[in-house]
Formats: sequence, structure tokens, C-alpha cells
Amino acid sequence: MGVRIAVLDRSVCIEKKCGYVCMKVCPPNRMGEECIYIEEGGVFPVISEELCIGCGLCVKKCPVSCIEIINLAHELEDPIFQYGINTFRLYRLPLPREGSAVALVGKNGIGKSTALKLLAGQLSPNFAIFDRKISEEDFEKKLRPEWRRFLGQKRKVSIKPQNIERIRSFKGTVRQLLSQTGVSEEAIALFSLNPILEREVSALSGGELQRVALAVCYGRDADIYYIDEPTNYLDIGERLRTAIIMKSLTEKGDVLFVEHDLTVLDYVSDYVYVFYGEENTYGVVSGIKNTRNGINEYLAGYLKDENVRFRDHDLKFSSFSEVERTSKILYSYPALEKTLSSFAFKSEEGEIREGEVVGIVGKNALGKTLFLNELKSIFNASVSHKPQYLSPKEVLVKEYLEGGRAGVVEECKRAFRLQPIMEKRMDELSGGQLQRVEITKALSREADIYLLDEPSAFLDIEQRFELARLLKKAIGEKCAFVVDHDIVLIDNISSRLIVFTGESSVQGRASAPMDKREGMSAFLKSVDITMRRDKESRRPRINKPGSRLDREQRESGDYYAF
Repeated sequence: MGVRIAVLDRSVCIEKKCGYVCMKVCPPNRMGEECIYIEEGGVFPVISEELCIGCGLCVKKCPVSCIEIINLAHELEDPIFQYGINTFRLYRLPLPREGSAVALVGKNGIGKSTALKLLAGQLSPNFAIFDRKISEEDFEKKLRPEWRRFLGQKRKVSIKPQNIERIRSFKGTVRQLLSQTGVSEEAIALFSLNPILEREVSALSGGELQRVALAVCYGRDADIYYIDEPTNYLDIGERLRTAIIMKSLTEKGDVLFVEHDLTVLDYVSDYVYVFYGEENTYGVVSGIKNTRNGINEYLAGYLKDENVRFRDHDLKFSSFSEVERTSKILYSYPALEKTLSSFAFKSEEGEIREGEVVGIVGKNALGKTLFLNELKSIFNASVSHKPQYLSPKEVLVKEYLEGGRAGVVEECKRAFRLQPIMEKRMDELSGGQLQRVEITKALSREADIYLLDEPSAFLDIEQRFELARLLKKAIGEKCAFVVDHDIVLIDNISSRLIVFTGESSVQGRASAPMDKREGMSAFLKSVDITMRRDKESRRPRINKPGSRLDREQRESGDYYAF
């Protein structure tokens, strides 16, 4: 027998204002049963999963699309945790492995952060029981022995949370924060925090705040390190350094982490758990897998050991990647030179071709955003710009997206699952939701040139693949410049690269657009790593330093083997 899951998003539901349409159209209700009802003293509908027949009428008729009904073909045990009646639930638990780094792989809103909170003791298993206190018998009966043993032991835990913005509420300098949390000089040096020690925590950039959070986590003496999305805001060089540091953490304790940058995830982890299910509805945890097989199974959408297909398509990498185009030149720009306060910037002249996406790579604070802003004023063309930092408006999502190309908006709504948030206000959205809406807004504008600044921030792996597909389709015969720190995304979308070099916050220099292989090889050489393609999935992978492939590629000068 399968499982039926009903979820109602109370943040969107308009309660009795719609006349409770869901209750009126429900067939069991019309037959005299209480499949959808109002709790005593409440205003929100409650859907009985036992009485629901899975017809989907309530989903279709709901005026604000706040209901999800999922009919699972396979049977699952009781959820290990559910947030409330008709809310998200998680099935099964991942576990750390001694002396190893274990990654949790899956899209957003599918329970990875919930799993970390359960393991860290911030949440307690409730098995979707809400009408009574959880008993010892429940734990004995519903928890697998290995879960029970793990949750029953006391361990010293260090956590790097997903939401680092809360750290800004600290009143004081970085030095004072690190002193209060007992962070060692080693950790301060590892995460390059000495230059910002006297800075107010509230004034830090996103990347600086991320490095502080990582240093606090790393600096604690713990048995287990839980690290949730460590690379947001970090440039490619910082991501690679962070990956090396996280790898070394296994000498101090076990590591369990969540990450959406495939190159970092692949490099750091020894094992992976794949999370699958429906965003904000339910999540299921796979068995533990070695890194290469686990990532490739996730990309394929099929778990071999479990015999479960959770996606109807592969996430594919082109065998040859995106190659340089020979189409006509659409726009040219001159060599640029600009000085802002103590920062000096220069760029070589260049051009962009019809239907081309030019990727822009380099460390933070080298002038990439400045370069995009200069291009906006140079080109005699209409420009659509998705900025790096997003400022949410006090308008509904559906109102914000009005006026764009209808076909692009509809495709983005499907690909990015925006329908459930169309009735929400922009300033109520999460970072990932806001990013998806802003990308949709940028791609749906009628423009000659599209400028996207760090569009992958807060997006999960699947959303980054969708971004690549939507971008290529939306620009058509137009063109785009894209700044990003995800090598996999840049490889997937770019035909040529502009490489930024220099000294952060002091001086930056941008190359002319160059052949991608040459450009990526030059960039990787500057951050001292080599990369290859996985033989099965064709995804880019970081070579282990000192390995045979690493030595051979360094000797040949080909740091990015296609």
C-alpha cells in the first residue's frame, strides 16, 4: 500500500476569505465525511490523509495554490519528524561516519537542514505524533537501532548554521565575537580574518560573515562538526581553501555537511546520503553511498540500491561543454580604466557574439560587479541586469513579475516552482526564493544584453541546471555576461571566459574574452588546482593534489582537462 501526503502552506492560505473552496469541492466531504475540516478554535483547513482519496480537486480549485497532495507509489515507515499537521515531514536519518566527511545531497526544502537539527539535538523525533507525548516505547519501536544508539549518546557538537545573517545581531567587533566563542589563532589565520578583526560584525560583507561562521565552527573542540551550506558568498578561491580545511576537520572529528557546489561537495566528501522527495512537502533519506556513485546516482535521478526513480530526467553535462561560437559580433567594448577611492581597475577590450554567454570568473573584490555596471553604460542597447545583492520590494511576487515576456515567466514558474509563492510578498521570501524570482524577472525582460551577477547563490543543484537551461533559451540570439563562483555552472553555460586577476580591494584586471579551456586553465592555475571530467557523468571534478592526474596536468599546463 502506498502513502498519501497532504501539505497546506498556512503562510499562503487565505483562510475563510475564499469560502473554504477546498472543503466544498472535496468528494468525501460531499459524501458526509470530514476529509477537510476546520480544527476547533482554528481558521485553517486540515486535510485527513487517511480519508483523502487523492483526487486532487482541492489542489486544482485552491485560489492561492497552497495545497499539495502527493500519492507515493512505495510504502514508507513513519516519518522520523514532522513539523505539524499537514506540514513537511522527513523519513529516515543520515548518520555521521567515524573519521569521515559525509555530504547530504539534494534540492532545497527537502529536509537536509532538518536532519542536521535532529542529529544535533535541536529537534527531537516525533514520528508525526501530535496528540500525545512521545513515549520511550515509541522511540524503541520506531527508531532503528543505529539511530537510537546515535541519538542516545552525548557528543560535543559544533554547528555552522545555514542562516548566517543572524550573526549580525552581535553587538561588537569580530575580535570580540571570536574571543567570546574561544576561536583559536589557528582558525583566525586559516580563514584570513586578521584584516577584519576590528570591524563591527554588523558591517561585514556576506563572504566575511561566512568566514567568521566557519572559523567559529572550526575553532571549537568537538566530536562532530555539522556544516550547513559553507560556500554561499565565497569566491572560487575561498571555496577551494574552505574545502581543504573541511577535509582536514576529519582529523579532529566526524563531519556532516550540506553543500550545493558540486566541485566542493565532491572534493570534501568520503560518502553521501541522497535526499529525494518534494520541496517543502516531504523528504526521504537514501542509504549511505560512496561519493562518486552517490553524486552520479543523484544526477541520474535513480537510486540503484533502493530501486527508486525520483526524477524523470537526468541532470546532464555536455560531453564537449559549451564551445566558442563563430556567430557574428553583436557588441564591442573598449579597454576600460577606473579608479574608485583606493581601488584601481583595468580591463582589456572585448566583444560578445550572437547567442553567446560569456562567463566571468575571479576572486571577490576584483571589480567584477564594477565591470558589469560599466558595460551597462557603454552599450547602445537595452540591458536586463540581475544584481548581486537583492533588495526585496513590498509587493506580491505575481505583481513584481507582471509585464515580462509571458512565455519566459511561465517557463520559469514551472522550472523554479514559483507557483506556491506567487501570492507571497517579496520581502517575505527566503534567499533562494528571492533569487529565483529575480532571475525570472531578469530573463523575462525584453533586452539585447543580459547581465547576471552571481545568480547561483542560494540555488540548489537542480535549480542551477534549470538556470543554465532557462538562460540559454531566454537569450535566444541575444547575448549575456554572467558572473559566478560555481565552476560547474560556468562550465555549463559559457562559451568563453573573462578572467579577473589582481589583489582584492586594491587592484583588479579583466582579460579579454578568451577560449574557455585557456581561460579556465589560467584561472585554476592562479588558485593552484587542476580539474578533470568524470568519465560517467562528464561533470568537472577537482584532482587530488599530488595525484597522477594532478601531476600530469600540471606538467602539460592543461589545468582544466576536457
